[in-house]
Amino acid sequence: MGVMAYPLRYALADLALALSRASQDAATVCATAAQAAADMLGDGAGVQLLRDDGRYDAITFHHPDDELNRPYARLLDREGELPDDDFSTGLAASRRPVVLAGEGTDPLSELPRPRHQAYVDPGGHPPAVHSAVLCPVIVDNTYAGYLVLVRATPGATYSEADVELARDIAGELSLALSSARATERLRASEERYRRVLETIPEGVLQLDADGVATYANEPIGVVLGLPRAQLVGVSLRGFLDERGQAELMRRLAECRAGRSTVGGARLMRADGSQRSVRMSMMPLTDEHGQHLGVLCMITDTTDHIDTKGLKRQLDHLRRLDSMSQLIGGISHDFNNLMTVVQGSADMIATTTAEGSPQHQMAKDIMDAVSTGRTLTHQLLAFGRTEGNRPEVIPIPDLLTDVQSLFSRTLGERIGLDLAFGPDVWPVRAERGPLEQALVNLAANARDAMLHGGMLRVAATNEVVAPGQLAEGAPTGRLVHMVIQDTGTGMSDETRRRALEPFFTTRPTAAGLGLATAAGVVQSIGGHISLESQPRMGTTVHLYLPAAEERTTPAVDRQSTPSVIGRVLIVEDQPEVAQLVQRLIAPAGYEITVATDALMAVTQVAAGAHPDLLITDVVMPAMTGPELAAALRTHHPDLPVLYMSGYTAASLGPQLHLDANSMLVEKPFTRSTLLGAIRSLCGPQPVPQAAAPAVPQSGA
Repeated sequence: MGVMAYPLRYALADLALALSRASQDAATVCATAAQAAADMLGDGAGVQLLRDDGRYDAITFHHPDDELNRPYARLLDREGELPDDDFSTGLAASRRPVVLAGEGTDPLSELPRPRHQAYVDPGGHPPAVHSAVLCPVIVDNTYAGYLVLVRATPGATYSEADVELARDIAGELSLALSSARATERLRASEERYRRVLETIPEGVLQLDADGVATYANEPIGVVLGLPRAQLVGVSLRGFLDERGQAELMRRLAECRAGRSTVGGARLMRADGSQRSVRMSMMPLTDEHGQHLGVLCMITDTTDHIDTKGLKRQLDHLRRLDSMSQLIGGISHDFNNLMTVVQGSADMIATTTAEGSPQHQMAKDIMDAVSTGRTLTHQLLAFGRTEGNRPEVIPIPDLLTDVQSLFSRTLGERIGLDLAFGPDVWPVRAERGPLEQALVNLAANARDAMLHGGMLRVAATNEVVAPGQLAEGAPTGRLVHMVIQDTGTGMSDETRRRALEPFFTTRPTAAGLGLATAAGVVQSIGGHISLESQPRMGTTVHLYLPAAEERTTPAVDRQSTPSVIGRVLIVEDQPEVAQLVQRLIAPAGYEITVATDALMAVTQVAAGAHPDLLITDVVMPAMTGPELAAALRTHHPDLPVLYMSGYTAASLGPQLHLDANSMLVEKPFTRSTLLGAIRSLCGPQPVPQAAAPAVPQSGA
């Protein structure tokens, strides 16, 4: 045995080397060990291991005679059985080899063989086993199965040296299986890790100490707009601006110091667009604590930020809508008050000597009210766009009217230059939205001139040929309005998106100014375009279709009486009703006043016969048009003079003016009111020839 010890030792060394090379796969390890045991100890050898479910797996058997491999494997295989037999429990408990030998020339009568059925050799000659050795296989200090060696020669046995060799082979097998299973666990862990990295929605980059990507998953390729294969070897710095690059270097330094960092950033994609991201970075170290790089997880937060921005903008829209309604209500009530003030001042002026201090103060009050009237009418047109009606708007009048709004919008540090001729064609549009569009453009220019500047607005006539402007733009007779500022200007990317709803470069803005202006211009068949360069200002071009010139037909008023005597005034504000009565009473009219529309209907139904109805449009119980319709069921030709603190355009479909009705806007003077009555009904009555009073009661 001493002579044979060295060759066997070499054989064991070769086996250990072969097993280490095969340690990536447990099945290959078992096959290598079984063949080595059969070669070194003769006859057959097999490895019977336990599966993960605690039952035996299929045996791996090797015999020098290939024809005996399958018969012996069938004889010894215990696949699917539990290790609760005497052999298994003994091997697991003692962890020592078990040697089996037959008596004389008789084969073994007891073997670890399948218990579920008796073995029958297909050829009719079952293989004989005269001696056997079972060596336990202990993996990670746990019984994992056994190595079985068998000899078929009658009277053959295993010597102590053979048993020790078998034990050594089982030991090498145990070590190789431990390594193979660790490798499989590592491979499974790496596969799970890879699947996690590939399936999570967040982008993942592994960066070296300089910020160069050494690994990239699929989602980060979507975020950056490049296939992930092209990201490996590319620095993350290339996707950041100067500020972002400085922040990246600071974060990399934090990771080198062993600290993780989390923060927001803006990444520039390969197509030039930008994405808002949340970047989490943690250091990677080896087993000795040496810095290897950084694991960077990137979450795209653009949609979340856009959603928050959209909510803020929708809230802003709601506030604008509420403000619009508030402006309308305040302007209406203010006009009612100004009607009383102006009417009273007008009466004072007519009863005092011209040139007296009292007369001059009354004129000053009337001038101030006139200025307030212009302002409130502009606010009404600006704030109340729903239900507006298109009208022919002279451009000189439009620009003159919005000049005060421009001045208030721009402030004191920005100059205003208006340039237009008297022959500029009029346009047909809703006045309120058009004024709103111009004010929005002025406000946008103001925000671009934080340190002051100049806003120039010019309007000229232009005949545009097909194809001269952009596709879909109008042609023919157009009014070309140019709004030019001296502000910071815009980049090409910003200019291309400037007219999009909710697009803004300022976090506190709603992004609706230019979009609203564009919508208004396009709604009347016009066209808008922008010219801008950084630090060179912005020029907005508006092309508005000119209105067709039509002659307004004369109103047929033959059905109205040439002279009237009885006037019914219906106004829910008593002070306004009394003022109207005082303004027209000197003209000789017989006047009845009602502050309740239902009372007026009752009076007329009872027999009252007014020659003229003067009524407010907006009243609580019944609107002016509804009142007029009710009274005209009794007197179809009744003329109606409507009064309102709202403009005609703001009232929209609520008011329909026929040939026998007119609207006078508050506040008004005596001459305005009497002129409207004359226009509607004819000359005033002569006081001494006034018709007898019709008995009517009213408040």
